[in-house]
Amino acid sequence: MQVLEGLDRATTQLSAEVRERADETEALRTMPPDLVQVAKSAGFFRLAMPKALGGLELDPLAIVSIVEELSRADGSAGWTVLIGNSTAFFAWLEPRVAQAMLGDETDIVSTSMFAPIGRARREGDEFVIDGRWPFNSGCMHAEWYQAGFMVMDGDGPALRPDGRPDARFAFFPRHEAEIIDTWHAAGLRGTGSHDIQVRGLRVPQEHTAAPLLDPPAADGALSQLGFFPLLGVLMSGFPLGVARRALDELAALAPTKRRGSSPTVVADDPHAQYEFGRAEGALQSAKALVADSLGGAWSTLTAGSATTAEQQARMGLASQQAMLAAVTAVDIAFNFAGAGAVYTGHPLDRCFRDIHTANQHIAFSGEGFRAYARTRFAPEY
Repeated sequence: MQVLEGLDRATTQLSAEVRERADETEALRTMPPDLVQVAKSAGFFRLAMPKALGGLELDPLAIVSIVEELSRADGSAGWTVLIGNSTAFFAWLEPRVAQAMLGDETDIVSTSMFAPIGRARREGDEFVIDGRWPFNSGCMHAEWYQAGFMVMDGDGPALRPDGRPDARFAFFPRHEAEIIDTWHAAGLRGTGSHDIQVRGLRVPQEHTAAPLLDPPAADGALSQLGFFPLLGVLMSGFPLGVARRALDELAALAPTKRRGSSPTVVADDPHAQYEFGRAEGALQSAKALVADSLGGAWSTLTAGSATTAEQQARMGLASQQAMLAAVTAVDIAFNFAGAGAVYTGHPLDRCFRDIHTANQHIAFSGEGFRAYARTRFAPEY
């Protein structure tokens, strides 16, 4: 309880600061260093990190709430924090190995670009890795990188004992990679999501893991959700926060805003009222679904049981629905705000760019909808 109260205060304080400095963050194209340090010291980059490694390992709804509030203040700040919580995926390394890697460092940041676009050959107990990975949010201030690679056997992928291609994450410190300045983007401009590159990097096998294929090595309840549900926990607060900011901005604007030559302010426009209500209903419903699905799964895990296929599918559905409702809400707010919203620096301009950029992430590709449907269509459901 004391930890959560401290985090609540820190969230309020940091949210006020990142909101005030959102333009500065965009201009720097990364979170300002002093704000990174504030976030680190408050524990914002170890919300989901295993307790055995010095993390907080909060319950899922607490994580969603923190990311939501920061994203409401500034989308880039919320995204930077949620991606920096890739420290959670150290749970897939053997605990003794992870402890040795991190030492006494607990307030760390880690990126995670998990698409296996790197290539590696095995040499004894090491992998020799070559690769270049885009979209490494927060890489300018991260201590550790996680990058996906495919173990190769000649010209094709090596196969695991279960017959699947051997796709892994490599965990390595920042100084072992080159940062390539590429982040000039439509939205999330303040996330520093540059490319990173390695050539001939030697990584011990024990510093690699296969979170997409294997269960975690750590025994904490949070990691037992599995990789994609845990990713959904980190991601779900972002669209909820950005959309909440957009609807708040429209609500504040509506009593005085007139569109074109209309004598009626937006607040008195029946069509605007309908659309605003529709957006609010969808957003609040999506938030309720996130809370219900994560709360149910968490209750199951903390009772010592494994989550069911239905629970896993509902978590993916909830995360996807949060983004769908958020895109709709932001688009409605942006449209009714009029021409003023197109200017750089306007909060709705930023919300519009950030939500549509984030919606390109593979976590929001629509697989959550498809996976839920497959579960419901199964004869044994």
